[in-house]
Amino acid sequence: MFSKGHGYSKADIRDAGTPLILYGRLYTQYESRIEEVDTFAVEQDGSILSSGNEVIVPASGETAEDIAVASSVRRSGIILGGDLNVVTPTAKLDPDYTALAITYSKAHDDLAKRAQGKSVVHVHDNDIAEVEVSYPSESEQKRISSVVLNLDSLITLHQRMGPIFCFCAHGSRTNFASTLQG
Repeated sequence: MFSKGHGYSKADIRDAGTPLILYGRLYTQYESRIEEVDTFAVEQDGSILSSGNEVIVPASGETAEDIAVASSVRRSGIILGGDLNVVTPTAKLDPDYTALAITYSKAHDDLAKRAQGKSVVHVHDNDIAEVEVSYPSESEQKRISSVVLNLDSLITLHQRMGPIFCFCAHGSRTNFASTLQG
């Protein structure tokens, strides 16, 4: 099933309220799987709220490759803002696997080819519907997405630890050198 996010822009962001995902998040803090959200808004009439098994794809962007990405939304009650295509996979498709397939498989190239526009490119729900995603059994999808998401978490952890490690290593060298001199 396909739908569109509804309304909302950066001007609607508040310090508290209902969690909100704007399409720009997919560019500024890309995550294959979104579980936590740090932006909030006052819920409006007609808002589209996640049920916790959606896949979101930006509806517009600067390049076709930029918008041929997806994230799974694994928490219910999050407002899905405007300019997002919202895919609710069938029971046979794991949302994490579907998001990874759209972003990293042949489906990414197929979706990028379907994007239309010059200075701003767009992709519509019917473009996503026409992209073929190969998928194994449900249990295999879950195993694949689990491995990839765990690797993604490990990479993120190492990226965060890099500066800390360098600081600690530098401090240790300084202390070691002081000990030798003193």
